[in-house]
Amino acid sequence: MTNYIRFTVASLTLALAGWCTQAAAGADTTRIEKGRYLATVADCAACHTAKGGKPFAGGRGIASPVGTIYSTNITPDPRTGIGGYTLADFDRALRRGIAKDGTTLYPAMPYVSYSKVTPQDVQALYAYFMHAVAPVEQANKAEGIRWPLSMRWPLRFWRMAFAPRPVQASADDNMDGNANTSEPASDDPVLRGRYLVEGLAHCGTCHTPRGFALQEKALSDTTKTYLSGAVVDGYLAKNLRGDPKNGLGTWSADDIAAFLKRGRSDDAAAFGGMAEVVAHSTQYMSDADLAAIAAYLKSLSPLDPNGDALMADDTAATALRSGADRSNGALTFVDNCAACHRTSGAGYDDTFPKLARSSVVNSDNAASLIRIVLLGSEMPSTQAAPTHYAMPGFAARLTDRDIADVLTFVRASWGNHAPAVKAADVAKARAAAHAAPPPRRAENE
Repeated sequence: MTNYIRFTVASLTLALAGWCTQAAAGADTTRIEKGRYLATVADCAACHTAKGGKPFAGGRGIASPVGTIYSTNITPDPRTGIGGYTLADFDRALRRGIAKDGTTLYPAMPYVSYSKVTPQDVQALYAYFMHAVAPVEQANKAEGIRWPLSMRWPLRFWRMAFAPRPVQASADDNMDGNANTSEPASDDPVLRGRYLVEGLAHCGTCHTPRGFALQEKALSDTTKTYLSGAVVDGYLAKNLRGDPKNGLGTWSADDIAAFLKRGRSDDAAAFGGMAEVVAHSTQYMSDADLAAIAAYLKSLSPLDPNGDALMADDTAATALRSGADRSNGALTFVDNCAACHRTSGAGYDDTFPKLARSSVVNSDNAASLIRIVLLGSEMPSTQAAPTHYAMPGFAARLTDRDIADVLTFVRASWGNHAPAVKAADVAKARAAAHAAPPPRRAENE
C-alpha cells in the first residue's frame, strides 16, 4: 500500500511537472510572439538592418547634424551583439539609453520615446530578440563623427536633461508580468493609440520639431508643438495634428488607418522615410492598433485654431485647359505633371496622389515637394496594396527656376494656399541631395 501511494504521488508529481513545463513553454512562446509583433511596431529592423545585410545585425548609417551614426548589432550574438545582455541590461538600453558598459547611447536610438514602454512589453521584446532572432557575428562600425563631438561623456548630461526616466519599475523587477502598469486597456482606443504613438511607434522622433540641443520640443500632447511637423533627411515629416489645411483635420480616422496599412489613399502617398515605416512596420500592425493610432491622432487639437479648410477653385484648371495661363509654372506643369496629376489637380485614386487641397502641398515648408520633384518618389508595396507606382525625378530635366515656378503654381492652384517657392530653396535642396542640374543650354537655342 505504501509503495502504491509513493508511486501515485510520484506519478502526479511528474504529471504536474510536465504540465508546468508545457505551460511555461506556452507562456514563453506567447511572450516571444508578442515581442515579434512589438519589434515590428517599433520598426527596429528599419534602423538595425543595413541594406543587403542580415536582420538586426546593424551597420546602417543614420545621418545626423554631427555626422553619421551607425546602428548596432542587436542580434543575440554573445561577442558582437547583445547575447550577453541580461533583461536588466536590455531594459536600461531600451528605456534609459544606457549601454551595458555604462555609456550613453546616441539619441538616434529613440530611448526618449521608449521610456514610456511598459515592463511587460520590454520582457516580450527581450524574449523575442534572445530566442527568435538569429545570432550574427558582425562587429559594430565606428561612428562617422569627428572629435570632439565624438566624445560620449557629454551625452550623459543630454540624457539627464531631455530623456525622461521610465515611470514604471524596471522590467527585471516584474518578471512575472503581473505588475500594475499604466499600459492602457485594449477597450480604450485613444489611450492605446497614445501609448503606441508616444512610445513604441516613436512618431514624435520625426514629426516633432527639435530644439537647440536637437531634443524633441515635446514628448506628448502637453503643448501643440507635439507632432506639428519637422524636417528629416530633407523631407518634411508632416503635421499630424487637427489642422484642416496642412494637418489631418480633413482626414477621417478610417483614412488614417487605411493610409498606415496601405501606404496610400485618395489624397496622399507615403514617401521618404514614411514609405519605409509603412513597408516595414505599420502595414503589419493589427487593425485594432491602427484604429487606436488613428483615434488618438484625431483627438489632437489643431496647431492653428483659426485655420479654415481650403475651398475648391477651378480657375487654374480652366486656364490650363484653354491655354490662357502661359506662365513658366503653368507650362512646366502641363509638360511634366498634368499627365499623372491632371489639369484639375485631382490625380487618380490610389495611383497618382491629388494635388488639389492636399495637406502635403499646403504645408508652409515645401521641403518634401522640392525633394520629390528633384529625386522622384516610390510608393511602398504593401500586402493590402501591392501595386508599385513611382514618380521619376526631374533634377536633370528642370532648372531650379523651373522647379520653383511649377511648385509655386501648384501651391496656389485648385484652392491651394501656400507660400511661393524660391529658386534659392531648390538650389540648396539640390546641393544637399547631390542632384546634378540639367545641362546648360546654348544661348542660341
